Amino acid sequence: MDMNRLDDRVAVSPQITTDDIAEIKAAGFTAIMCNRPDGEEPGQPNWAEIEAAAQAEGLATYFAPITGRDEAMEAADIFNDALDAHDALFAYCRSGARCQLIYAAAKAKNAA
Repeated sequence: MDMNRLDDRVAVSPQITTDDIAEIKAAGFTAIMCNRPDGEEPGQPNWAEIEAAAQAEGLATYFAPITGRDEAMEAADIFNDALDAHDALFAYCRSGARCQLIYAAAKAKNAA
C-alpha cells in the first residue's frame, strides 16, 4: 500500500483492499474515509466491503465520494467532522489526489 502522510494525523493513498485494513489500523489510524464512488473503475473493491472490514477492526468509517466540484466542499465538511471525532484519519480514492484536494479544502475552511 502506498501511504502518503499529509501531517501527523492524516494520510492518503490510492485504492485500498480489505487486506490493507490491518496495516492501516496498525499504523495508528482510527478512521477511514473513502472519496471514491463505487463502480468508478472495473474491479475496484466496493465501499461496503471496505467498510465492513474496517468496522470489524474497530475503525470508524466515512463515505464521501467525489465526482465533481460541487461535492468537494461537502466532503471537506465531512473530512473536518472526521478529524474532530478521531485522532488519525486515513483517506483513499483512485490515486490519492482527490483526498489531497479535500484535505486542502478542509484546512482552508478551518482557517477561515
